[in-house]
Amino acid sequence: MRGKNNMKKRIDVNEYAGMITKALPKGILLNTNGDKFNSMVIGWGALGTVWSVPAFTVYVREHRYTKSQLDKTKEFTISVPLGQPIPEINRVCGSKSGYNINKAEEAKLTLEDASVIHTPGVKEYPLTLECKVLYAQEQDLSSIPDDIRKRMYPQDVDGSSPMANRDAHTAYIGQIVDAYILS
Repeated sequence: MRGKNNMKKRIDVNEYAGMITKALPKGILLNTNGDKFNSMVIGWGALGTVWSVPAFTVYVREHRYTKSQLDKTKEFTISVPLGQPIPEINRVCGSKSGYNINKAEEAKLTLEDASVIHTPGVKEYPLTLECKVLYAQEQDLSSIPDDIRKRMYPQDVDGSSPMANRDAHTAYIGQIVDAYILS
């Protein structure tokens, strides 16, 4: 569903950095819009400065629908709840594949057009970062400490599993080109 209001209060990302990083482990949304809109819950990411520009880095596993979308469009939005995450949104967007369903419909997301890029934000998670991919790099699992590699990349599971998964992530560094709160 498309929102009608689309009011945006521009923000300084640095002033909201603490809130964003506290929300991240509880689940925020990584949105893409290639073949269709898709939203994926992420609990890992990095907010900072890279090459003198504000950036948000996301990590996406090999077999995810989101990865194919990012590789195609080279852009994404990040949507952060201002309070607690909404359980039904996190359930749908965190456990189902965009290959198989329309997550916007199933999770009842209200999409709001972006200002600079083509990937909408999500009104229910109103703090929005619009990002253009500057760089992407697949992780080298042999360079990750053994304890983390064994815990986060168990080799005895299916690569298409939505939770525990053996596949490496690709890190996408996205330049933040706009930041605002939807109202």
